[in-house]
Amino acid sequence: MRLHTLTLHPLQIPFKTRFKHSSAERTMTQSVLVAARTDSGCLGLGEGCPREYVTAESIASAERFFATHRDDLINTVHSITDLRQWIQANAATIEQNPAAWCAIELALLDALAKDQHQSIEYLLDLPELSGPFRYTAVIGDGPLETLTSQVQQYAALGFSDFKVKITGDPSLDNAKYVALHAAVKNPRVRLDANNLWNTPDQVLAYLDAISINPCALEEPLQALDHTGLNTLAAQQPAKLILDESFLSQAHFAPIEHRPESFIINLRISKMGGLLRSLTIARRAAQKKIPLIIGAQVGETSILTRAALCIANICGDALIGQEGAFGTLLLERDITDQPLTFGKNGLFAIDRLTSSAYGLQIAYALKNLPALKGEQYPKNS
Repeated sequence: MRLHTLTLHPLQIPFKTRFKHSSAERTMTQSVLVAARTDSGCLGLGEGCPREYVTAESIASAERFFATHRDDLINTVHSITDLRQWIQANAATIEQNPAAWCAIELALLDALAKDQHQSIEYLLDLPELSGPFRYTAVIGDGPLETLTSQVQQYAALGFSDFKVKITGDPSLDNAKYVALHAAVKNPRVRLDANNLWNTPDQVLAYLDAISINPCALEEPLQALDHTGLNTLAAQQPAKLILDESFLSQAHFAPIEHRPESFIINLRISKMGGLLRSLTIARRAAQKKIPLIIGAQVGETSILTRAALCIANICGDALIGQEGAFGTLLLERDITDQPLTFGKNGLFAIDRLTSSAYGLQIAYALKNLPALKGEQYPKNS
């Protein structure tokens, strides 16, 4: 493969509804889109979601990272072997810019696979998708009326697995739990605190004051407080989900002496791309640490599709999958057919275009204002 151009564009798509949790409130996407155009006429697209409160990245930092490395990537990456070597040689800078790199890597993988007339699974020596995939309902931290409406919609679709963003105020959160149990019989509930508390005792006091026993609790303490997380894990039965506290392979070390207490939330953008995420998923399986395949709020179908590569190999280690909201949340997606869950939270792989290559998504360039004016040859 020979790259003709590699470009990055901020991607801002309005949400149909405001989404709030304790770390942020959003009304539109905060993402970057990378386009890789090859000499043979293939177009690869990649997406990353820089978040200041997750990986200390921003749109501006992603643009700087891209500008620094674009020419080198165009000149040196012509195969999957070249890409792996570039990642190894630039591991330290990728660690500091994981979402920016994710967008670049996905675009390059998509272009490579299309150039070779392969699926992304074939390119990476992975099993082809088998599915179906079952997604979790995600409830944001909004007014009770909004939450009740969301829960009823999820209940009508047959969801039974829920992730609930919490405020930390037992009286407010208990009202949410009452609404949830009124609409859904025996829901499986995990709570997401988004780094609300500073000490294990504060978390324990909250758990004592609420009306449910969650199956898991995500990020209750400040990010990367592994000492506090281990202390908390020893004092209560709910598993602890690590999101902002698990950003790379280095974060296996603080939790590997009690793997039964933790779950890793593996989000491709946060982890620095698909190849790094595959490595983490395989290592987690060796250590018998379960996974949730997570998603950044506002992901388009590009990241939804890439995450299927990981979910497809996890087997029983996968205890939850998030995302696939597409145009259920976004005013528009960037694909002809947005990848969204359906009844019972299921996504069937027959909704993918089986005759396509790469990430097997047909891109709707008319939905990509960021690329307006650029003439892309038809994909091979």
